[in-house]
Amino acid sequence: MQNGTHYRTCHLCEAMCGVAIEVQDGKIASIKGDEQDPLSQGHICPKAVALQDLHEDTERLRKPIRKTADGWQEISWDEAFDLVAERLTDVRKRHGRNSIGVYLGNPNVHNHGTLMTTMPFLHAIGTQNRFSATSNDQLPHMLASLEMFGHQILFPIPDIDNTDLFICIGGNPMASNGSLMTVPDVRGRIKALKQRGGKLVVIDPRRTETAKLADQFHFVRPGTDALLLMAMVHTLFAENLVNAGAAERLVKDMDLLRLAALGFSPESVAEPTGIAADDVRQLARDLANTRKAALYTRMGTSTQAFGATTTWLAYCLNILTGKLDIPGGVLFTQPAVDLVALGALSGQHGHFAKRHSRVRGLPEFAGEYPASTMADEMLTPGDGQIRAFVTVAGNPVLSNPNGQRLDEALEGLEFMVSVDYYLNETTRHADVILPPTAALERSHYDLIFSMFAVRNVAKYSEALFEPVADARHDWQILLELAHRLEKARKGGRLPLRSELGWKAFKALGPDPILDALLRTGPYGANLGKAGKLVQPALDLAIDSLPKRHPLKGLAKLSPLNRRWQELPKGLSLSLLKDYPSGVDLGPLQPSLPERLYTRDGKINLAPRRYLADVERLKALLEPGKANDFQLIGRRHVRSNNSWMHNSQRLVKGKSRCTLMMHPVDAETRGLTDGQQAEIGSGGRSVVLPVEVTEDIMPGVVSIPHGWGHHRPGTGQSTAAAHAGASINDVLNDADVDPVSGTSVLNGQVVSVKVWQTEAQLKQA
Repeated sequence: MQNGTHYRTCHLCEAMCGVAIEVQDGKIASIKGDEQDPLSQGHICPKAVALQDLHEDTERLRKPIRKTADGWQEISWDEAFDLVAERLTDVRKRHGRNSIGVYLGNPNVHNHGTLMTTMPFLHAIGTQNRFSATSNDQLPHMLASLEMFGHQILFPIPDIDNTDLFICIGGNPMASNGSLMTVPDVRGRIKALKQRGGKLVVIDPRRTETAKLADQFHFVRPGTDALLLMAMVHTLFAENLVNAGAAERLVKDMDLLRLAALGFSPESVAEPTGIAADDVRQLARDLANTRKAALYTRMGTSTQAFGATTTWLAYCLNILTGKLDIPGGVLFTQPAVDLVALGALSGQHGHFAKRHSRVRGLPEFAGEYPASTMADEMLTPGDGQIRAFVTVAGNPVLSNPNGQRLDEALEGLEFMVSVDYYLNETTRHADVILPPTAALERSHYDLIFSMFAVRNVAKYSEALFEPVADARHDWQILLELAHRLEKARKGGRLPLRSELGWKAFKALGPDPILDALLRTGPYGANLGKAGKLVQPALDLAIDSLPKRHPLKGLAKLSPLNRRWQELPKGLSLSLLKDYPSGVDLGPLQPSLPERLYTRDGKINLAPRRYLADVERLKALLEPGKANDFQLIGRRHVRSNNSWMHNSQRLVKGKSRCTLMMHPVDAETRGLTDGQQAEIGSGGRSVVLPVEVTEDIMPGVVSIPHGWGHHRPGTGQSTAAAHAGASINDVLNDADVDPVSGTSVLNGQVVSVKVWQTEAQLKQA
């Protein structure tokens, strides 16, 4: 790698911050924010600087390893591929295709090569037992988008740069940098919001880092957000404040929504939510009466018992108050590679509950079962029991509820393989680990998070460093495994045409495919003056085709479509290489009704599955018991994911893995700041030091996500030295949102008491 400054996108969270990396003598000399990046404009958070730690980490695996009776042993790639293909094929032959399970972690969505090869890999395995981080994260948003707008990844994104009122419920963008709202430099954007006379309102069981910047903050009882939002809907109808604005002619079933909200007055929800009736009404009025406003919900509202219904109601409130599809409200993005439109063209809008899991009958979403039932499927005998398992860039032992039970399940498998460059709490159970190259050793284009950005941008980064000799990228590993598994299924030989296809894909890699997608997308080919001559003929040809002709669909995506006339043109991989800081494609723009993918072209305000959940929601209005505590998670800007704890730069300093507890609650339990407390539920427990703070609601306690590095045999010395405890070792994996199947990670009931050692217990 040449000395000098190189420009990339940081991949360690969803913000897509641009970084300028100075290289001297083949090593990283400094990492700074890229002031020329059109989205982040020089902003970076502590994670970006840790890119160096992860790249240079001596504990990062660089060659395949196999578990033996004498410990881990390095093996060649061919030996590793042969072994994995042989063992997976054997399990499939003896137990059937569903005897293999697959789990995909969230780093996969930051990797365009992996995204392009995941489907061939899954097809080659052929199992229905597929899982991912989706059901521990954003599934309710995907379900609401599918039900209301007709496509599972068509998300309305807050136009935070132009809004005058930003209401944030259950989200902490100061720590997450957005999450389904790709928004670097949240602090700077909130400052700009206030400078133009706008207001930030935050509603959360904890006074988060974002809440501390708010003009208005309200504590809310975990799991009751749906009551708050339903009461706001009630207020809009009761006070004649409903005005769908730009979406008025597109919405349907508004009366059904009004009827559903009748039983949820602000007075009725005040006690269970902890928010006064007058405050509920004022929130609804402010949202309705502020022309440029956006309501945003995230992890706290997604991963709870009413995650699906809460997310649906948040979408409804933006629509009822006329905030959908207007600048300053919530809009759909127009990315350079439009995966929404491409998916729809091939009939892939998304699907839900086409089948149900074997043991607990939980619904699939987009072909995946809820991750909370993985252990069930491994531990419960019978046809379809998972006997072999594949993980790709995931650590579900720490990120999935009831990690101890998953530990037990993984240990009992016949075979396991992990594509990962760390020996961690999950991969330690594997028989073979296949380590891919690190992020700075491969090219990068953020296909997914470009779709969620608060501004349309495109950026490609070339590999910064040459990988070690004989290394493999993620896409090469998945493609090679897929190829060998397909050959095994076909008796050891593929038809010549198929074999040539595999070889071509391996030779080309993902970047030529990316280039083709950029050139044929809305910002692609530029005919210049010739376009004026070609366009009428093209329009005539398109109009003459049958309505459902595939060429008509392709023409809609083409840069020559009149719909894209005002967009900049000429985008390609070569152009992005000439602009390493990225290209600004413009602000979010109104896009309805063209952007809808529902069959009737309408926005479905009252999907039946949500209406059916209203009776369950009414049960929350009944007074509840307050003897124990409700547990919530939390993020920190230094530790979004468990593998970031391998960076000394991110974990150093004061311990952040603590049990946050209100002073009144701590006194009641006889606990003081720094004292060890035992947090328990259902026979599971962890021990953590108490952090006494008024920043958390009484009756609520909080443990951060991603810790728990005390398990033996991980080979992660930095993480192990800052082990902490996993919130998921307490949470019950049987507790899911019945509407969506999403894991309940926030709001489960736990006990808290002074921790006593065995010696102390004996003495007592």
